[in-house]
Amino acid sequence: MAIALFAATAWLGSQAAIPAGYYNSLEGKSGQALKDAVHDLVTPHTVFSYSSLWIYFAQTDCQAEDPSRVWDMYSDRTYYFRGGASGVSGMHKEHSLPKSWWGGYGETQGYAGYTDINHLYPADGDANMAKSNFPLGEVSRATFDNGVTRVGSPKTGQGGGCNSVFEPDDRYKGDFARTYFYMACAYQQYTWKYTYMLNNSSWKSFNDWAIELLCRWARNDAVSDKEVDRNEAVQRCQNNRNPFIDIPQLFEYIWGDRQGQVFYLNEAGTSTDTTTYTGDPELIAPVQGTVLDFGEVALGKSLDYTLYIKGQGLNNPLSLQLYRYDYEMFSIPVTSVSRTMANSPEGYPLKITYTPTATGEHVARLLILDGGLTGSVGVELRARCVGVPTLIQLEALPATGIEGTNYVANWRAAQEDVDYYVITRTVYNKNGGETLTETFTTDDGATTSYAFDDRQPGETHTYYVQSFRLGYMSDPSNVITLDSSGITGIEADKPLQAIATDGGILIKCSENVGAADVYDMAGRLVRHIDSLADDMVIDLPSGIYLLKTATSRTAWKIAVK
Repeated sequence: MAIALFAATAWLGSQAAIPAGYYNSLEGKSGQALKDAVHDLVTPHTVFSYSSLWIYFAQTDCQAEDPSRVWDMYSDRTYYFRGGASGVSGMHKEHSLPKSWWGGYGETQGYAGYTDINHLYPADGDANMAKSNFPLGEVSRATFDNGVTRVGSPKTGQGGGCNSVFEPDDRYKGDFARTYFYMACAYQQYTWKYTYMLNNSSWKSFNDWAIELLCRWARNDAVSDKEVDRNEAVQRCQNNRNPFIDIPQLFEYIWGDRQGQVFYLNEAGTSTDTTTYTGDPELIAPVQGTVLDFGEVALGKSLDYTLYIKGQGLNNPLSLQLYRYDYEMFSIPVTSVSRTMANSPEGYPLKITYTPTATGEHVARLLILDGGLTGSVGVELRARCVGVPTLIQLEALPATGIEGTNYVANWRAAQEDVDYYVITRTVYNKNGGETLTETFTTDDGATTSYAFDDRQPGETHTYYVQSFRLGYMSDPSNVITLDSSGITGIEADKPLQAIATDGGILIKCSENVGAADVYDMAGRLVRHIDSLADDMVIDLPSGIYLLKTATSRTAWKIAVK
């Protein structure tokens, strides 16, 4: 199929309000250097809190003809934004590139990708659950088909070893391809736990079958007005853009038909030096009209956002000023940014902190001026402070769907509104020695299960669940155990049972559960047991005791007669 290649600047000039010079750093590069330049360009951006995403979706994913209607790329159902951060009933905050592929988020990697709205979309909940964390692909036999989202067995050569793939509607295949191109550049430093489409051994990041699929989808489904409008809204919110929407041919130079060719902005294949800026001072980011919404913050907590200030040709320091309305609720560490820092390729990371002292709606403005600019740029700051949430301890339920390496962790839904759930899982090897504890998060507060597919023979897995709301977490639930002999669905802290008897505690367990300590109510250690075993009796005088073991998350409170 012949592919028409247009001059990049023709697209840039006619389709989007891209700040002057935004893409200059890509000029004259090819191959890995070009991909690295895209990474360096898009990585500095404002990182949102997860709880605030619905506020931004209302700006990025509303339909042009009806701003209150959600643009859902996963179903033909009709959903409407109702305002605020509480979300849309029946919809999820969907990571189009599954967060489980890199482990969600943690201290070393992941939170920026976890809330990056360049790949997060509001999605029909049923479709999102059906697509799970499957790779993109073309379905040969569907197990789920709502007319927009198809899930099922992949065509030959696709799937990367996964038994199921997610195939979006033809009108959105290019959207997803360009989203994945962005993610492969923006987070190329991540270590991928699931390598269906991505790998950790190639600078291209994608596996060969995925490259063929995504390039074909990007060519067959051209950039739409929806994508252009969304890209503009993302810049106003997050202060970065998806280059593969602004420059539709860019992917060809990294993964496609123009691999190895040097990329030039003016016209593909024609050298034009635009790397030296000689125009008037410009502020590339943030743009006028940017709104930074902190969402809801609980009283007693604070929240930081980083706003990247990036210019070109600035000949004096920039001045920063907080003013209007509730400006005292917000703070910044500096009131001036040097022109050197602001003109640098990565820009200056300005930390803005919201520390509310009272509940209610709070609004302020950040003014950026001087630097040789004509006029100034204003950024609106919004936030809402609410009272400290009351979170009730959850009840974890026995695992289901236990087959081979698979099982599903379950729990009862929280009685109150929560942002999401945190599942803490510990894996014990068959010798009872080395352990691994990991945390996983759900996409929202409506989900009450989490699927795992990595349980190996001989391993014992335990899990407990907590709810999260505005920086606060509930107490841990009871612990559910899947032991090495396949015993499942045991409630509370089993396989251990501790039963009060006359003169002691009777231990009932399905396997050796390791060491234990017994404390009296004054907190004194009264007994240490090296290894608890089935039918063991711990002799104790009458009283109330706490029994803590290596495999129970919470202590047992037992009254001995």
